[in-house]
Amino acid sequence: MSESQPAIGLTSLPPPAEPAEHALSTVTELAQALGVTPRALRFYEDKGLITPRRLGTTRVYAARERARMILILRGKRLGFSLSDIAEYLNLYDADLTGRAQLTRLIEALNTRRATLAAQRQAVDEALGELDEIMRLAQHALAATGRHKTSE
Repeated sequence: MSESQPAIGLTSLPPPAEPAEHALSTVTELAQALGVTPRALRFYEDKGLITPRRLGTTRVYAARERARMILILRGKRLGFSLSDIAEYLNLYDADLTGRAQLTRLIEALNTRRATLAAQRQAVDEALGELDEIMRLAQHALAATGRHKTSE
């Protein structure tokens, strides 16, 4: 990946869609494509993270909303809060150079990475303690078996 081509979905919204991708999706179609429920899409709409167009009473989603949903879902999967995700998405709209968005992304990634590293250390310590307790318990159980047979 070259410097002039950021990773799609990591640092910015994807480039403009190809003509074949200009088709609009219904809530059901987009939900199925992204592996979420229509209710999830409505939730993110209620939070102001996506803004589908309306054709009469039907919500329709263009490539931009699809891209925003991909970023939202990735952010949630990585453990970012909705307010962090909203801030990131709003920076894209406010700064067309992408500099503010990239700066905020790097800060957020460093913070999240540090949190996950601390959690991993805590999990490793807990697993080590569990292993030690298991070893002691198995040793004690084996010792009680030896005492019963020697009586």
